[in-house]
Order: sequence, then structure tokens, then C-alpha cells
Amino acid sequence: MKHRIITISREFGSGGRTIGKEVARQLEIPCYDEEITNRIAKKSGLAEEYIKESGEYAASASKIGSLLAVKDFYGHSIQDELWGIQRRTILEIAREHPCVIVGRCADYILKEKADLLKVFIHASIEKRAERIVKVYGENDVAPEKRLMQKDKKRRAYYQLYTDEKWGNIDNYHISLDSGILGIEKCIKIISSLY
Repeated sequence: MKHRIITISREFGSGGRTIGKEVARQLEIPCYDEEITNRIAKKSGLAEEYIKESGEYAASASKIGSLLAVKDFYGHSIQDELWGIQRRTILEIAREHPCVIVGRCADYILKEKADLLKVFIHASIEKRAERIVKVYGENDVAPEKRLMQKDKKRRAYYQLYTDEKWGNIDNYHISLDSGILGIEKCIKIISSLY
């Protein structure tokens, strides 16, 4: 089967964004990551910084906290509105041309597409902690704690809007451990499957 769209879901610090961008470069197709944020900002009028932080992460890492968020007359929070715009934007991008889409529940949003390759990138906490210090530098928060906080918010966001478990292998066609395989090998595997 020929794949038109690749979605990359990833644990924080696993290199999923880097892998997605390089796969797209090698396949000579667009990669959508920050570009989705730009499109959503234009459509919604919301600040790009807000979209970057709220487009993949639940404001509260608990479902109850998300349910208690400020709602409008119709019961929608700003994050719910953002989800709707993000969903429509991803569907629009998928109709335009072959591409790689990093994060933002794209695997779920596009799950009905026959020409979709859904990838999950993960690694051990030790490998991810080592990588985020190397890539993002030191921080006041211990790397392991940063990883757990980001992943907890991604997990809560994914479950809130998809009602599925983030990282569950049944939701993906392939799951790759970038800590064992390495970034380059992950890129080769995904590119060859495309």
C-alpha cells in the first residue's frame, strides 16, 4: 500500500519532531509541525504561543481539570474551540498533498484515511533525558521531571479529545524506540515504509 500521509506521535525528548522533519526532507514532501500553529493562529486570531502550548497539551493533566475549564454559553472552552480548528486544519492539509504531520492527534483525526502511516516514537526515560539536555540545554527543572510533565499533559490531551490511550500500540501501525534504534535508523525505516 502506498502511503500519502505519515503521522508522527512521540514522547517528549524521543526525537520524533527531528525524525518527522528529516523523513519529509528525504521524501521531498512537506512536514507540518509549527506550520499548523501558524495556520491555526491565522484562522482563530489566537496567539501562536498559546496555540503551541495548548495544541497538544491539556491545560490540566487530569480529565476532571479539563472539564472544569472556563466554558462559554454552549459548554465549549477556548481549548475545545482550538481543538475544532486544529482538527479542520489537519483534515485540510491531508487533502492538499502528501506530507508528514507531527503530533496534534493527527493519527486519530486522520484514522479513516487508507493511505495513512501512523508512527509512534518512544525511548527510555534515560535516553530522552540525555537528549533534551543536549538539544534544549539545562533547565531549572530536572530533565526526568520535565519529561514526565510534558508526557502527562500530552496523554491527558490525547485522551480528552480522542477518548483513546496515547501511546497504545493498537493506535499505530509502527512503534519505534529511537533510544535503541537511533534517529537515523528510525528515519530509514519510516522512509522505506512510505
